[in-house]
Amino acid sequence: MSTLLRRSLRIRLALFASIAMLLLNVVVSGFVLFGLRNEVVDARAQEVSSKALRVLLLIKRNQLPQQVISQDLDGIQVVDPVGRVVSSTPNLAGLPLLTRAIPDRNRANDVAELCDLRAFPGRCEVAVAMHAYQPDGAWVIYAFDPAVPWYVSPQVIIFQICVTALLTALTWFGVSRVVARTLAPVHSITRKLAKITAGGGGMRVPVPENDDEIRALAETANHTLEQMEAALERQEAAIEQQRRFAGDASHDLRSPITAMRAQVEEALLYPEDTDWRETGNEVLASLNRLQAIVTNLLTLTKLDAGAPDRREPVDLGELAAEEIARPRAKRVVPNLQSGVIVTADRLQLARLLTNLLDNAERHAETHIIVTVRQQDGEAVLEVLDDGAGIAHDKREVVFQRFTRLDDSRTRDAGGSGLGLPIAREIAKAHTGTLTIEDSHTGARFVLRMPAQED
Repeated sequence: MSTLLRRSLRIRLALFASIAMLLLNVVVSGFVLFGLRNEVVDARAQEVSSKALRVLLLIKRNQLPQQVISQDLDGIQVVDPVGRVVSSTPNLAGLPLLTRAIPDRNRANDVAELCDLRAFPGRCEVAVAMHAYQPDGAWVIYAFDPAVPWYVSPQVIIFQICVTALLTALTWFGVSRVVARTLAPVHSITRKLAKITAGGGGMRVPVPENDDEIRALAETANHTLEQMEAALERQEAAIEQQRRFAGDASHDLRSPITAMRAQVEEALLYPEDTDWRETGNEVLASLNRLQAIVTNLLTLTKLDAGAPDRREPVDLGELAAEEIARPRAKRVVPNLQSGVIVTADRLQLARLLTNLLDNAERHAETHIIVTVRQQDGEAVLEVLDDGAGIAHDKREVVFQRFTRLDDSRTRDAGGSGLGLPIAREIAKAHTGTLTIEDSHTGARFVLRMPAQED
């Protein structure tokens, strides 16, 4: 189909150019023919006048016979000063004066093209009128010869037809070749795009060497394909992430449900030996874990969907002080700078800090250090624990959803693996970053956000 379209476009352009050349040649040929015919008519009039001079000399010598023999002209009539036809060629003998349209009284000689004269029905003649002045008055000599046709001669028409046909054919050939060479890169791009659509070949189209609009088209197409390829990769990564997320979520949701089912079934099998208060506390603990997982999942869903939040100026130091004031199992050492203002959703920022503190509390040995400061136009929040720390190659892994390192699983069987991913998503939503940076001991989580200027 693309080849047919390309050929059709080439044929159409060549046809349009050929028709334009044909029309141009017809117009030019018309002007040339008009000018050439005028020149030939003038030459014919001069020729007829020169042939009629012989009769003028006879009048001057008073030797004019009643019949004038002329094999080169269609006819001659001589009119005396009284207006009588006194001499003519044999074919006009006895006929009255054929025309009085010429000569003009103010001109000695005159020329006209006359049609359908009595002696020459159905055709046109070049009529030349010449005055011969004699003592008795002005004599007039009329000479007639065939008029020049509109096409001048068959040879002229044939020549113009040949030239027009040649120029039209050259135009067709030249335009067809130029369009074919011009559309060749487009054809290559079309074939490559067809292969890409069919799933074969890399997502790039060939770029022609010429620096023209087609090269720009190919480069733009490649840029678009690059964006599409990147979007497809991101989509595939997102789908894979969602698949893993769904699997991990199912696993983590199933664990507390399975535990509760086992506890209830065991209690029902041995109701007399069951401590129902203890069983209720165990089921409640599993329900709390299940509720925490569901709450975290809802939070991640809202963050992924870009749900609207309420942004306002927040003093990061004051917010950290409020969260630190809540009782915790490990000692929290504050190092807070006041006046560090950020534009954020206060509840989301509090959730971020709570998740970091919860994570640090699970892994710290004795204490946690929380630092808030302003540095290079950024608000910086650090949470440092004195635990075992995180290996350098695992620093990004911990931010993946439902990821818990082996050491974490041993020490914290109740964690959902969603706290740190939620914290990072909140940081991203506020155009900030949350990373793990080097420290002498433990894990050092660093949040950086744009700070408000004073």
